[in-house]
Amino acid sequence: MRFLLILLLQIIYLSPLNAANLAIIIDDIGYRQTDEAVLSLPTNITLSVLPHTPLGQKLALEGHNKGHEIMIHLPMQALSGNSLGPGALTSDMSEQQIKSEINAAFNNIPFARGANNHMGSLLTQLENPMLWVMQSLKHKQAYFVDSMTTRFSKAGVQAKDVGVPLLQRQVFLDNDVRLFALEKQFRQIITQAKQQGTLVAIAHPYPETVAYLKANLPRLKANGINLVNTSELLAVDIAKIYPTSSHKTLR
Repeated sequence: MRFLLILLLQIIYLSPLNAANLAIIIDDIGYRQTDEAVLSLPTNITLSVLPHTPLGQKLALEGHNKGHEIMIHLPMQALSGNSLGPGALTSDMSEQQIKSEINAAFNNIPFARGANNHMGSLLTQLENPMLWVMQSLKHKQAYFVDSMTTRFSKAGVQAKDVGVPLLQRQVFLDNDVRLFALEKQFRQIITQAKQQGTLVAIAHPYPETVAYLKANLPRLKANGINLVNTSELLAVDIAKIYPTSSHKTLR
């Protein structure tokens, strides 16, 4: 009897209803030929693509056709002053300019369901620009993932006010691509996902990262973690906010 009780508890604990859900976003996609390797990853990895880049549109289309969820990696002004590339949103732009750039980004990257910021440690701190970003995303029936490049980000407040589904990045996988560093971050992802129930991690299309994920993603299931599309972490919010959305139905 005791054995049966223990077995029952194990089944309940390990059931999908009690599994943690993890979204992994690969961003910075679009410039390098090696970025094509992301298409070899499981399709429940989300791909966030830089607009107006040599390979961005092509990889977004191919990724979508394979079954990946597509996002736009919106370049935003950083405190460091680093070069942002085409389609950048900066603090000196007007409301019309920011909204025009976001519209152009969505026209350039097909099938995008959401967006996250590329850099942005300056712009995400500014209330008006982030308000205009969220108004644009609301018009596109898109969600936003705050990459959290600053702890002073106003993205969450403005998304809530406008009514845009929002998530925050909790772990970067590959700030250091040495194997021991990737392993350390991957263990952190597993631990935090199990503790919190949901987690958003961001990684990049480095060859080392792609190889590491291919070898180690099976460990997620063994730890009771489901790898899901980013929008699946927002399914309830998306259904409430965008009830007539033309987006693909969530699994």
